[in-house]
Amino acid sequence: MKYPFLTLDDETEIVHSEMLPDGKVEVYIEKPDEKDCFHNASCFIPGYKWKNINGFTDDEIKKYQEIIESTAHLILNFAQKGGFENASGF
Repeated sequence: MKYPFLTLDDETEIVHSEMLPDGKVEVYIEKPDEKDCFHNASCFIPGYKWKNINGFTDDEIKKYQEIIESTAHLILNFAQKGGFENASGF
């Protein structure tokens, strides 16, 4: 299951998985693109291992890495509790 986490000003969506059996969480990033439909990538935390990078530049991945690093504690917490809505009690 994927849980919404953050939408950036440029319509980039950041979602995350539930906590996987190995203790990792997949953070999935998707950005609409007029030519290619979508750019996307996955980052597994903790460890920040990137996979399946499609359409993003190295600078964009660096920017997303900074966002993920600064919010990893929240993502890991939400992943254990079934997403933001369950963690926040809404």
